[in-house]
Amino acid sequence: MFRRHFIAAGILAVLAGLSRAAAPAPQPHSPKTILVVGDSLSAEYGLKRGSGWVALLEARLKAQKIPATVVNASISGDTTSGGRSRLPALLTQHRPSHVIIELGGNDALRGLPLQMTQDNLKQMTLSAQEAGVKVLLIGMQVPPNYGKDYAARFADTFVSVARERKAALVPFLLAGVADGPNPTRMFQADRIHPKEEAHPIMLDNVWPELRKLLK
Repeated sequence: MFRRHFIAAGILAVLAGLSRAAAPAPQPHSPKTILVVGDSLSAEYGLKRGSGWVALLEARLKAQKIPATVVNASISGDTTSGGRSRLPALLTQHRPSHVIIELGGNDALRGLPLQMTQDNLKQMTLSAQEAGVKVLLIGMQVPPNYGKDYAARFADTFVSVARERKAALVPFLLAGVADGPNPTRMFQADRIHPKEEAHPIMLDNVWPELRKLLK
């Protein structure tokens, strides 16, 4: 009786040892994937390829030896509605660890309801977070000719979504570009799209918040 118990215990111990030996060794963290869902400000509109802030982000990650790749899924002219409809497939296809949402400017240019813009941004953020993805919202501001009240409510749209969803936020992508003493010199002839020399500034606006998320 006792002998059978000892034998059984010995067999279990051997099996447990084999199980531990067969278990795969812990793997290092896989490289991060940063998905950028934006509009023309992120799609290098009017610029030579590789000179926009998203391409500069790739270069900075490499220079700082941060194991991350960047997928730029930005489309010129895109709105928050377009981004919302595209995001689920992008999450499935690329399985990012981080998503940068840079949308909303075209909503304002088209006079779309602010509530719709806010709802779209909120749903995009929620969808990404439910997939286990960290979200960075990129805020935008409108020119003074839109009126102070509208400008304030538009800017607050991004703040409200970030606060509600506890997402990271860059309040204004074009800080230091559109609000300088002579902002027109930093823009292309259409006065909407920044020139190449503005994009390092734009990256510097994004980088501090993104760097926190990457840690």
